[in-house]
Parts: sequence; structure tokens; C-alpha cells
Amino acid sequence: MTRIVYNTASSLNGYIADDDNSLDWLFAVESGEAPDHGTFMRDIGVIVEGSTTYEWVLSSTKLMENPEKWTTFFGETPTYVFTSRELPIPEGADVRLVGGEVLDHLDEIVTAAAGRDVWLVGGGELVGQFYDIGALDEIQISVAPAALAGGAPLFPRTTEPGDLELTEVKRFGDFVHVCYSVQSDPS
Repeated sequence: MTRIVYNTASSLNGYIADDDNSLDWLFAVESGEAPDHGTFMRDIGVIVEGSTTYEWVLSSTKLMENPEKWTTFFGETPTYVFTSRELPIPEGADVRLVGGEVLDHLDEIVTAAAGRDVWLVGGGELVGQFYDIGALDEIQISVAPAALAGGAPLFPRTTEPGDLELTEVKRFGDFVHVCYSVQSDPS
């Protein structure tokens, strides 16, 4: 059964990107042992992200100049990018630009996942839209030992006690990885 999983890294004070929409701060933190990304990706049938996240990935990894890297990073996994404008797509990448409401594309995304999980990469507002319609199953956060003065918030929504159930806590070097199961339908 397809689950929709938000898996991301965050600063101690709840930001996933800095004021310049960059994740460079994150990669400056020594991670030691990190969660096994390859194992995580084996369960992923679709990747979903917002346009700011997608543009940062393209820029920071120079994917337009080196499109063969796409497969190295994401394999053949379809990627849905929520955007209100046209964006470049690396040659050979299965990137699907979509606009509008999450609910308008949810059935298509779940169908494309073919029984595997959907990875919500970010940003937080897009993830919040999945939460708002009761379509978020799990939140996985790797908390970095760094604080940011501002930026893109991790999860700009209000939850009530009991809405999230802690299911796992692990240490990876100076990071702590926590998993929460979403318990209630907020609508």
C-alpha cells in the first residue's frame, strides 16, 4: 500500500532551507553515519517536490549541464514538481511539472507510485498541503546540530497532541533522526 512520506533534514530551530533557499548549511554539517538513502529509495515509487526545492537541486548539482547525474541520484523514479511556471528538465529525467492544488494530482501521483511510497522532499508548505487534505502518512526528520536565523520552515502547520505518534528515534553522528506517524485527518 502506498504511503506518503515527508523525509527531510532540518535545523534545530525548524528550518529546511536558509533565507536564500539554500541547503548548503546542511552539507557543511558533519553527518557521520547517515540513514541509508539507497534502502529508503528502494521503497520509493514517486518523488514530489516544490519548484524552489527542484531549482536548488538543479543548480547545486549542475544537472542541466550533466543530465546523466539525474539517474545516479534518483534512478528512473518519476518526479512531480509543483510549480506555477515552466522549468527546465534534464535530458532523460522523468520530471512532470504540475500546477494547482495537491488534491488535483493526488490520484495520478499514487497511481504512478505503483504500490510503493511517495517521497515528499519539500518544501514545507507543499507538505502542509498534503497534510491539510489528510494525505500525509509519515514525517521523517533528520535534525542537524545547526540553527538558522530564518528561512523555509519545516512544517508550517499546527498539530494537536495526538496528531503525530513518535515511532522511531536514531542517532547518526551529530544528527538525530525521528519518525512520526500521522494519526489524524486534519480536515
